[in-house]
Amino acid sequence: MPGGPGLVISKRLLWVHGGAYPLENIVRVYTFVLRPRRGEAVARFLKRGGITIAVLLILMYFADQSSPSSYDSYDSSSSELGGFFGFAIFFTVALLIYFFGDMASVAFAGSHDVLAIETNGRSTALVTGKREYLNQLVRSIAEAIDKPDAEFRATVGTLAITNYGNYFFGDSVNMYGGSGNTGVVK
Repeated sequence: MPGGPGLVISKRLLWVHGGAYPLENIVRVYTFVLRPRRGEAVARFLKRGGITIAVLLILMYFADQSSPSSYDSYDSSSSELGGFFGFAIFFTVALLIYFFGDMASVAFAGSHDVLAIETNGRSTALVTGKREYLNQLVRSIAEAIDKPDAEFRATVGTLAITNYGNYFFGDSVNMYGGSGNTGVVK
């Protein structure tokens, strides 16, 4: 597919920003609000930060216990100990800054209205746009699946996600076995 709109249905193929999906392989098309896992990001920061500070305190305690007990004499072992403390504190502060940045990238990320196109494999295409427009696209794609000669083009936005674990992706359904399945119960 040459450049152009982000979503195109032509010749029984759904093109999403250059990726082709055969219409017969599409099993679900739906819209949802993609929300960051803000609470989990804050909890992860607190856990990582707490563990990091606890390890620093334990290391400093054992380093202090192994140092000479006489504080009157200043020798090379105490200057080495001071160098260790300085490095340990610097490393801890650097880790805490990294953990805070990781948390802030999730905590301040915005929610997105998303159109998800799932296939019978592991592939899922995500595009963004206004909610009403995406709902119209769901209907258009569903109709195109039933009509072999359907063709249309739509302009949609792209979505760049670096860590999928930081977002809720809507319903998660795992079914094992073949009897008594009730689907999604809310």
